[in-house]
Order: sequence, then structure tokens, then C-alpha cells
Amino acid sequence: SRNLLALALAERGEFVEAIARCTEAIQIAEAVGHPSSVAAGYRGMGILHLRRGDLHHATLALEHGLEVCRGVDSPPLFHALRSALGYAYALSGRSAEAIPLLEEAVERPVLGATMEGKSLRTLWLSEAYLLAGREADAHTAAQRALALARQYKERGHEAYTLRLLGEIAASEDSLDIAKAENHYRQALALAEELGMRPLIAHCHVGLGKLYRRIGKREEAEQHLTTATTMMREMEMGLWLERAEAELKESE
Repeated sequence: SRNLLALALAERGEFVEAIARCTEAIQIAEAVGHPSSVAAGYRGMGILHLRRGDLHHATLALEHGLEVCRGVDSPPLFHALRSALGYAYALSGRSAEAIPLLEEAVERPVLGATMEGKSLRTLWLSEAYLLAGREADAHTAAQRALALARQYKERGHEAYTLRLLGEIAASEDSLDIAKAENHYRQALALAEELGMRPLIAHCHVGLGKLYRRIGKREEAEQHLTTATTMMREMEMGLWLERAEAELKESE
């Protein structure tokens, strides 16, 4: 479907094409009066904007999709939208709203839901915990997400989780340089194998930040320059702004 194609394009950093395909999917679903497909389209659109670093439009799309979904008898889709919205809230600094949505999406069984995507929902919960300063909870959830991704052979989700484990290992209270570097390197290798350009850029940011903290300024600048160049090409909004700020700090 166009929605799945759009999500695949986003993982490759082809955001303009991804948004065009997702917009088509929503328009077709609206034209034929198929609300569950409309809601699924807005979920896809929200995730595209999150990947691109446009948290405002991501939140608007996901909130609208959730409203559409309230009139649809599809608990798994409702569940998926709430999870994605929780992640958008987490990235926007709204932890108090984010964590209950994400915990429910991970912990509450839903009739008709499959295990597909549970690794992603668990990964998002882990990142929300990390952003809220709950590092131990973040680590536990990330290990669970990694196990699920490997069990169900979701290699893209595995790559995202390895990068998050790098972030957790590099966090202020539990800095483990060797572990952080290893996780980032594993994530980078897998992302490169899969052609996931936005994630590749995020891995370079992580390595650059890590090397700057331990005084390896030349290595830090190399990774951050690579990241900002890639993010600028992909027009990655907030993520580009943050990477540019890190690069300025490393100079």
C-alpha cells in the first residue's frame, strides 16, 4: 500500500516522496469513505514527520488520526496510534502525557493485535523513560525491545534499539564509553546495511557527542560533520538544528 511505501521511503530519508505517497493514501481513503484507512494514513504521516524532525506536524497528524479512529472498531489501530502519539509527546518534552500512553501500549493486551511492532512500541517507551531521566527503566525496556526485534527478525527496529542502547550507555549518570561506542557502531553498521540514512545520521551524532565528551575533538568533529551534512540533505528539521549545535560545541 502507499502508506507502507511511504514509511519505507522515510527510513531511506526520501521524505518529500514519502509525504506525497502518504498524502495520496489519505486522500484515497477519504474519497472512498474508509475511516480505518484514513486513521492509518495519519499514523503513517505522523511517523514520517517524527523521523524528519517536525514534531509539531507529527503531533497534529497523530491527534487527528486518533480522533478519526475513535469511530472505528479497530483496537489494534487505536493502540498503534496512541503509542505513536505517546512517542511524539515524549520527543516534545511532554513526559507526563507520554509515558502512560506508551506503557499502556506495551503492557495492555489488545484483542486482535499481533506481536508485529511490539519491539517498536517497547523501544519508544524506553526512549520516553530515558528522556524523563529514568535510565534504569530505559535500559530494561531497551533490552526487551532488542530481544523482541531479534526474535521477530525486525532488523530496522533492532538498529534503532542498538542506537538507543548507545544513548543510554552515554547518559550522564551511567557513562560507559566502551559500551556506548560499541552499541553506536553496531547500530551504524546495521543501518548502513539496510540503507536507513536518517538513522545513520543519528548514529554519527551519537558518536560525535560521545567523542566530544571524552576529549576526542577531531573524531567528534568528523562524525558531527557527516551527520549535519546528511541531515541537511534530508531536511531533517529539529534533528539538524540539534546536530548543528553539537558541531558548533565541538569546534
